[in-house]
Amino acid sequence: MTEKNATKGMERRSFLRYTAAAGAGLVFRPLMRAQTRSTSAPSIDNDINVAILGTGAEGQVLINSCLKIPGLRFRAVCDIWEAWNQKRAARYLQKYGHDLNRYIDYQEMLASENDLDAIIIATPDFWHEEHTIASLEAGLAVYCEKEMSNTLEGARNMVEAQRRSGQLLQIGHQRRSNPRYQHAYYRLLKDAKLLGTITTINGQWNRSVQPDNSWPDGMAVPPEILSRYGYESMHQFRNWRWYQGLGGGPIVDLGSHQIDIYNWFLEDTPTSVMASGGTDYYDPDTHEWYDNVLAIYEYGNREVNVKAFYQTITTNSNEGYFENFMGDQGSLMISESASRGGVYKEPGVENWDKWVKLGYLKAPEEEEAEDQQQQGAVLDVRETLAPPAHEIPVELNDPYHKPHLENFFNTIRGTDTLNCPVEIGYETAVTVLRVNDAVEAGNKLSFDPDEFHI
Repeated sequence: MTEKNATKGMERRSFLRYTAAAGAGLVFRPLMRAQTRSTSAPSIDNDINVAILGTGAEGQVLINSCLKIPGLRFRAVCDIWEAWNQKRAARYLQKYGHDLNRYIDYQEMLASENDLDAIIIATPDFWHEEHTIASLEAGLAVYCEKEMSNTLEGARNMVEAQRRSGQLLQIGHQRRSNPRYQHAYYRLLKDAKLLGTITTINGQWNRSVQPDNSWPDGMAVPPEILSRYGYESMHQFRNWRWYQGLGGGPIVDLGSHQIDIYNWFLEDTPTSVMASGGTDYYDPDTHEWYDNVLAIYEYGNREVNVKAFYQTITTNSNEGYFENFMGDQGSLMISESASRGGVYKEPGVENWDKWVKLGYLKAPEEEEAEDQQQQGAVLDVRETLAPPAHEIPVELNDPYHKPHLENFFNTIRGTDTLNCPVEIGYETAVTVLRVNDAVEAGNKLSFDPDEFHI
């Protein structure tokens, strides 16, 4: 390792220790906020009063997950699409016994609701900065969906606001709380070091062609409301992810989840990125961001450099989505979908029976292993037989977002620490948002290590 790389590694480890300490410090702020806002006597129970800001598709997913978590009371929903999103979410929550108010304007909600403890923000990316900062300044713990912001300036402002306020801010990279991913990181990579030295990563999220989001006849948001909240048309409101200035396209909307895992599992941030992309299928007048992106990251702060490839293809759904970490002793394929994935031992590596007995892995099916051995006898010498898969012995039978939301609410109660505090979310925002810059530049872009720190 060169002196320069050693210095970078020390800086990185120092930063990781800092963010871990910051998260640990936040655990000691249990459910105190309601007492500072409300003039009435505080509740003596341990329920958390929650508002949700943004009740579109992602908001509905988060609501469904929250309904499986005990001890939450929804007090308010806020969405500018009053006739559809807002009304639908409110009725759904009321059906489950939540007594709440409805709002179009988030400022009115923050001024009127005096007994809130936390807020879930599931609005479009370009609103995250303003909504998060206002909520933190109002004394609320905030769960903000990823991407933190559609701009790095906005993401930096969110970090600074969290530090000023001292309130909790969890970013919605939900794989960080997924028990399968946690098992892979803490047991397979950290404890057992089953992959050896990781040298390469592959990942993708491919989706088939889909029509643009529409809306029911007679249910459009009034033009004056759309304009007030930053939209030029109902089509733009319903398909904001494709518009520059509002979202970041599929590489941000989808890739952010998986590229975040690259950084996490490597305990590193990249040194460079190059990317190719284009609006290859959709109408560029209504799909301003690239529908296909191929990106290559280099991680050079370790003893062995790592090349990490990622693609998001939105014209074909072949093979769906996964992350594949390849080392000199084994490979790990993992996905949020439990039906995909496994751990594969390289030939010649000592058997993994020890780790099977410890419960770190499931042994391959016996028939599969025998078939592989028999086939190995007739293989051409130039061929490499795929090893049998050891399965990850952990399943998530709950909605994907539930563990991350539970982590957030448990941290409010003082019984846990955040799995994705704002500093980690910022690292990922820097890593991902630069991909679109690399596509536009048409060449490799380098990262300064200081870019990931505030």
